[in-house]
Amino acid sequence: MSDKFDFCQHGRQAIAVELAAIAQLPQYINQHFEHACEIIANHSGKVVVMGMGKSGHIGRKIAATLASTGSPAFFVHPGEASHGDLGMIAENDTVLAISNSGEAHEILALLPVLKRRGIKMIAMTGKPTSSMAKEAHAHLQITVPKEACPLGLAPTSSTTATLVMGDALAVALLEYRGFTADDFALSHPGGALGRKLLLRLRDLMRTGKDLPKVTEDVTIREALVEIGSKQLGMTAIVNANGHLSGIFTDGDLRRILDQRIDIHTTPIGDVMTRHPLTCDAGLLATEGVNLMQNKKINGLLITEEGQLVGALNMHDLLKAGVI
Repeated sequence: MSDKFDFCQHGRQAIAVELAAIAQLPQYINQHFEHACEIIANHSGKVVVMGMGKSGHIGRKIAATLASTGSPAFFVHPGEASHGDLGMIAENDTVLAISNSGEAHEILALLPVLKRRGIKMIAMTGKPTSSMAKEAHAHLQITVPKEACPLGLAPTSSTTATLVMGDALAVALLEYRGFTADDFALSHPGGALGRKLLLRLRDLMRTGKDLPKVTEDVTIREALVEIGSKQLGMTAIVNANGHLSGIFTDGDLRRILDQRIDIHTTPIGDVMTRHPLTCDAGLLATEGVNLMQNKKINGLLITEEGQLVGALNMHDLLKAGVI
């Protein structure tokens, strides 16, 4: 029987080769990289990313990263561009063309039209003497010592280097533009990060008939009915003028039962917790979570301009995907 093939060894070798490829990249973050950033930063249009084959796949991801970090971008397939999609590119756009060899004929065929329209091109190649590099207004070099593929055929190290260079470009532009977490959230409203950065307590709180609320003169039993029907594990207590005066929770119920208090005759105002913790409706939902965790409580009463407007508990935040 032959020895068992060592998959792990070959996997580690591939990673080592790609790590060596990435280690080469810092030397290419130079005046050419700076010039490429300046071209994009000084143009009011979008970044149009192009690439064939594996370069195209990586290009799509680079375009997505640029777009989500403050540099509007989209991907155009070079082959489709020569059959009508070139019309998607405007004069104030910048083309980011990717090709490891720098000789992708589908991209080279577009250069006369791009030049005639005055559209600037940034080339990202592994060959600084290639046709694309020579024709570009700026060149981002992504040369790697070798591919992780032992045959030297499948793009592996070169595509990894391309992706990393694209990230470097996006991050540098992000820093230049002063792009913030709030800006990022606005372009990711449907994701978990967007929910954490955009949702405020007013977006999640229970209001109106869903807000548990009783007056100070109702009995404990009546307050418990309100707690059970609203299913928040608590109820707000208001005075005769409708102003918040206290809170009563499931935990408070356990406390008074130990004291053998008659829940049928005792007013809730006699046993409520006065001066309850409240939060402003404009507080970020994530900050509400942190507050509840720090105070070891399961619910919050929400106010706006000092008036009780809502309530929520940890389950509401969990259901909204904030936790």
